Order: sequence, then C-alpha cells, then structure tokens
Amino acid sequence: MSKSILLIGSNGQVGKELQQILPSYGDVISVTRPTIDLTQSDTLRSIIRSKQPQIIINAAAYTAVDKAESEPELATAINATAPLILAEESQKLGAFLIHISTDYVFDGNGCSPYQETYATNPLSVYGKTKLAGEEAIRETCAHHLILRTAWVYGTFGKSNFVKTMLRLGAERQELRVVADQIGSPTWAQDIATVIAQIIPQLTISGTYHYTNSGVASWYDFAIAIFEEAQQLGFPLKVERIVPITTAEYPTPARRPAYSVLACGKISPILGTYPPHWRQRLRQMLTDFKIGHGA
Repeated sequence: MSKSILLIGSNGQVGKELQQILPSYGDVISVTRPTIDLTQSDTLRSIIRSKQPQIIINAAAYTAVDKAESEPELATAINATAPLILAEESQKLGAFLIHISTDYVFDGNGCSPYQETYATNPLSVYGKTKLAGEEAIRETCAHHLILRTAWVYGTFGKSNFVKTMLRLGAERQELRVVADQIGSPTWAQDIATVIAQIIPQLTISGTYHYTNSGVASWYDFAIAIFEEAQQLGFPLKVERIVPITTAEYPTPARRPAYSVLACGKISPILGTYPPHWRQRLRQMLTDFKIGHGA
C-alpha cells in the first residue's frame, strides 16, 4: 500500500531532489512558499490536518547563517517553532517525521568526527535555532528521524558554495578562500536518496548523521571545484586561489572550525558507507553542465 508523504520545503536544494525521487516511494504532496508559510502556525497545522499524511518530511529551513544574526526571531520561527508544530501534529496523527538538521549544532572545537551522542554547543543563531528545533522534535514526537548533514550543495537552489565558486571563477582571476574550517561537502541528491531509503524502514527512530565521506577545507573544496570544472569545460578565468584564515574573512556568524560528522550509525541501515565527496562533486558538475549548457 502506497504511503502518503507531505514534503515541506520542496523548492530547496534537498527538496527539489526529493520531489524527483519520492514518487517511487509513495503519494507525495509537495508544499513550499507561498502556499505554506512556516512562520504561520495555524496555516501549518491546518495543512497537516487536511492532508493527513503518514510521513512528514521537513526539508525547509532558515539557512542564511549570517543574516540570522540580525533576524533571530525569523530564524527561530522557521528553525525551532515550526519543527515543534510539525512534531505535535505528527504525534497526534501517528505520522513519521523526518527532519533535516546541521553540523552547526556543534562548536567545532573537536578534532575527530562528531558522533550523534556528542555534546552540542552551537556558536551562531542559526545553529542555536536548529538545535532548538531538534530538541522540540525529540521531546514531542515519538516517531521521528533527525538527519544532521553538512556543507550541502546541489544543482537546484539559488546559491550554494559550488555555484558561487563557478560564478566568481568565471569573473575573477584571483579568489581568496577560507582554509581553516574543515567539514565534509555533501551533494543534496545523496541526502534525498538517503531519506528515500529510510522511508521503507520506518521502525528506526532517533538522530543520525549523514554526509559524503572524506574531509576538506573550503579552500580544498574550491580547488577541487575548479579542477573538475576545468576538465568539464566550464568557462573560467580564475588562475589563483589564495588560502586565508577565518580571521581574515570576518562574518557576522561564528562557524565551527571542525564539523566533520561521523556516519557510522546510519551506514548499516543504508547497507553502504557514504560515497566520497570528490566523486559526488564530479557527478554533480557533470549533471549541472548537461542541464544548464555551461
């Protein structure tokens, strides 16, 4: 019997990928702005109650990390209050709630991959509001899965690090990129695929980490983007990538220096370890070039 799935945030990087994958797993109802406004609690509740889904996937979030520092109320409404409402309504319905969270719930002071059980200590408004959303779900909805991921990029969405580098690399000869923040670049399509794989296994519950494997700094990531893009024939002017420190590129929000997530807990469920980020970057750029005629 086909399951009814309510996908919230279907226009985002992961949401767009889910829109393409999920129809094989159930009857999908996709909602995004302006149909749904996550700051309007009553609207959110009424949509869930009218659709009566068996699975709710929350792929929506306030992700403007620096802007969140000056818009804490809006970030809280979308990242903390809305997940609480989703959790309350899921609990009433007996629905399974899948929620995407972030590596920014950690402070980055560690030097080995963060396990799901490690203490959280977010540095930014974004990280704090995302953690509040996690905690609301854990306290309210018995049947849930929180999937923390990191450094997400993809072919969809207005902007991400890969698209920004391609744009700047076509305009400038020199770029300066932070080299002292370490994480795991992760393709949105892989996150969507993992969520789809979880749907038939709704007996699992709790908090899990998923990123592509391997680690990189933003500088390493940028170098890889240009190497792969050059091989694929993207138009590039860039000749020099200069590594800089976080202190040389101050931002309103503090970011974790090391936010690599350990993915050992989810790997047995998926039956495989996540593919390496460089391999997936190559595939994303190949798909992006075909789709956009770059």
